[in-house]
Amino acid sequence: MLAASRFVRRFSTSTSQSIFNRMKIAVIGQSQFGEEVYKLIRKNGHEVVGVFTIPDVNGKADQLASTAEKDGIPVFKFPRWRVKGKAIPEVLQAYEQTKPDLNVMPFCSQFIPSEVTDHPKHGSIVYHPSILPRHRGASAINWTLMCGDKYGGFSIFYADDGLDTGPILLQREVYVDINDTLDTLYNRFLYPEGIVAMGEAVEMIANGTAPKIVQPEEGATYDPIWKKKEVAQINWDQSGEMLHNFIRGNDMIPGAWAVIDGQKVSMFGSRLIKGSRPKGTEVTIPGSTYPAIVTKDGMVFSGNDGQMLKVKTLQFEDGRMIQAQKYGMSGDAEEKIEMTPEEEGFAANIKGIWSGILSTTKINGDSDFFKMGGGSMDVARLVEEVKQKCNGIALSNEEVYMATTFDAFVQKVVKKGRGLDDFVFEYDAVKLHVNDMDIEFPNQIFINNDFMDSEDGKTFDTINPADESVICKVAKGTKADVDTAVAAAKEAFEEGEWGKMNARDRGTLMFKLADLMEEHKEELATLESIDSGAVYTLAIKTHIGMSIDTFKYFAGWCDKIHGMTIPINNARPNKNLTFTKREPIGVCGLVVPWNYPLMMLAWKMASCLAAGNTVVLKPAQVTPLTALKFAELVVKAGFPPGVINIVPGSGSVVGQRMADHPDIRKLGFTGSTPIGQTIMKSCAESNLKKCSLELGGKSPLVIFADCNMDTAVKQALGAVFFNKGENCIAAGRLYVEDKIHDEFIARVVEDVKKMKIGDPLDRSVSHGPQNHRSHLEKLLEYCEVGKKEGATLVYGGKQVDRPGLFMEPTVFTDVKDDMMMAQEESFGPVMIVSKFNAMDIDGMLRSANATEYGLASGVFTNDISKALYCSDKLNAGTVFVNTYNKTDVAAPFGGFKQSGFGKDLGMEAMNEYLKTKTVTVEY
Repeated sequence: MLAASRFVRRFSTSTSQSIFNRMKIAVIGQSQFGEEVYKLIRKNGHEVVGVFTIPDVNGKADQLASTAEKDGIPVFKFPRWRVKGKAIPEVLQAYEQTKPDLNVMPFCSQFIPSEVTDHPKHGSIVYHPSILPRHRGASAINWTLMCGDKYGGFSIFYADDGLDTGPILLQREVYVDINDTLDTLYNRFLYPEGIVAMGEAVEMIANGTAPKIVQPEEGATYDPIWKKKEVAQINWDQSGEMLHNFIRGNDMIPGAWAVIDGQKVSMFGSRLIKGSRPKGTEVTIPGSTYPAIVTKDGMVFSGNDGQMLKVKTLQFEDGRMIQAQKYGMSGDAEEKIEMTPEEEGFAANIKGIWSGILSTTKINGDSDFFKMGGGSMDVARLVEEVKQKCNGIALSNEEVYMATTFDAFVQKVVKKGRGLDDFVFEYDAVKLHVNDMDIEFPNQIFINNDFMDSEDGKTFDTINPADESVICKVAKGTKADVDTAVAAAKEAFEEGEWGKMNARDRGTLMFKLADLMEEHKEELATLESIDSGAVYTLAIKTHIGMSIDTFKYFAGWCDKIHGMTIPINNARPNKNLTFTKREPIGVCGLVVPWNYPLMMLAWKMASCLAAGNTVVLKPAQVTPLTALKFAELVVKAGFPPGVINIVPGSGSVVGQRMADHPDIRKLGFTGSTPIGQTIMKSCAESNLKKCSLELGGKSPLVIFADCNMDTAVKQALGAVFFNKGENCIAAGRLYVEDKIHDEFIARVVEDVKKMKIGDPLDRSVSHGPQNHRSHLEKLLEYCEVGKKEGATLVYGGKQVDRPGLFMEPTVFTDVKDDMMMAQEESFGPVMIVSKFNAMDIDGMLRSANATEYGLASGVFTNDISKALYCSDKLNAGTVFVNTYNKTDVAAPFGGFKQSGFGKDLGMEAMNEYLKTKTVTVEY
């Protein structure tokens, strides 16, 4: 929540303090807020003549008192200032003896009589956490949230004999986000800005510039104190937003509650959610139109308008707190585990830590950390001391709040140390024994870190191209599923932890994900092999290996995204500073093809995530399995919910909805040119979303007579037949110099005959099945058209006589410019060869460029001049010289013309997923 604050009233002050306006100040208040104001007053050169605060609680002094005592400042701890409406004489006398010029009351829970507030010559200034006259009273922040105010803030006013009615000195206002809580609003604005403003207010009084603005009565409210539990019962007969406001306005005190299954249950951590109703265990809520749903990451409630909200934490009447997703589980009452001698030592250390923080030795198993005086700042100390004295066991703050009694806390630490508290991600797995290993993987849609069926329950079969058997059924996404995924991604970007995360921490998550991919690479390669037909040895090295490398490469980019400063003409006599910021775009849609299912996911998603975006990805319908296995690893790596969402299904439904969706701001696509044109049109017509397209190719490969023939033959075979020709940069047409043409063809055919065709899981196989039947049939038709148009079929051109979708590696020669196969890519194992004469290099280059594609190209020659000349003239995004298929994660990849635009890989890929903002400041 990065809402910018704005000033309602602001006055220019100087932070310098001269001896002539140095004041004597009495600080009346308590808490860390009071402590920080006290320290700022002293830092600014004023003399604090006394600190008046509350008595010690269970032997523990208030933070303000502790700090002042260390500084040698007189500290007074009066339990009360008056009796029966009259000031206590000895209390009043002690106060008057400090002779203050001003009372500063940053946070005061006691009622201070007018004899005190009116005593100093400058009176008393009070901090109040609302924009007065709205929300007068002691529970202003609660009411700001319960009323759903769009703006909140604070006032600093002069105390009078009314209740928060005195003249205003200054006010500051801030936008209240719909999911703000008491903690977030206080911590991001009311606390830090309030401290600064109290310091400024003191300076304004010292300098004689402080105004006294009478409060208007128009819009005034006086709201009752909101601390008793009975006032916080939830009325379910209201809208979802009103329910959400009520729950967050009572978080954590007094705690909104309802009766569920016959017991009072308090609710904390409410957040509005969008999309269709999630799947989970339904719980009847008396008085509610809809049942609650216990999901894998919380408990979902609904208002009478159907608007949903998700609650994170529940608390029972006995004080026990649980994560809301655990409601109803028998594990709520967990068995106490027996501790080892080392763990008994941890328990003794923890008791010492509690004693030190709470200033008492009276700690037993039922002692509650917070009821004994522990506060939010103490939690940070508790976590750090446990880490230091209990063998490095690191708890989160939230885990402390989930185990507030001493015994429960010790058990939490012990379980954490044993690894028993680690998150276990469960889903309905497909289990297979294949490739001499047991594998398991998801087959459902992945949204918000959860696997689920499609909205209409429909599925499709995914096929093993090696024998055309059904591997499993996979959930078939709908438009509604895309909408749910986008809503999750949008929430994660705008409101979730991902948007607040440090860039370096984002990189750490990506590195962890890459490590998990490495750990599961055999399983991923097996899935890639059976789902796409990729040869296993190639899958593990390239399909999976390069995917891992890609995530590692872009993980390193996360904290290296920066703008620049720009010298512009100054608005004299003032000066200007102009700088640029590189910011993430938002929700990005990614549509990837079937030839390299996981690698294409990695090429696009890694840079997208490194830039800070969230993702909705559609894998190819015929190859969804590695993307879904990857999704499982995403959760295990610790990515927050909604950052990555994967919706398998058809392009016409899922892909089209992504292109049309108004909340997707960028779409990255790899696939055919005709589909790319449709997507680009939809991107323009929907919301003018940015798009990058990596489309078809007809990559020319030029082989001169002066090349190294052994290298040229070997590389040409790879350029065409790598990944059974299902390769976007495959050499679509070879231009071989006439002097070596016949020898070249003979050597190619000789090597093709040696290629072993068969089961892609067989480590000795070099050529697997085509991806799916319709593609194989198009390849066979492609060869038939070539023969009819006069090209010479030298080898292959037919399906292999065995089960599965296998095609013989094929070689055509005598291909002319006007033939179909000279213009259109096969996207299969078809080598298309034309000869040329070295006396007409420019004619050959014109032919090579005479297609609508420009993805890649290659040149083989030992003449550097020829190589550079051809690389200048070839109109393609990549030119290989004396090599081919040599892509690298650090080298940008993308095409020209109808091969698309935009880059994957390398530094340039980051530009596809960032936007540039220019900021100009005058001073």
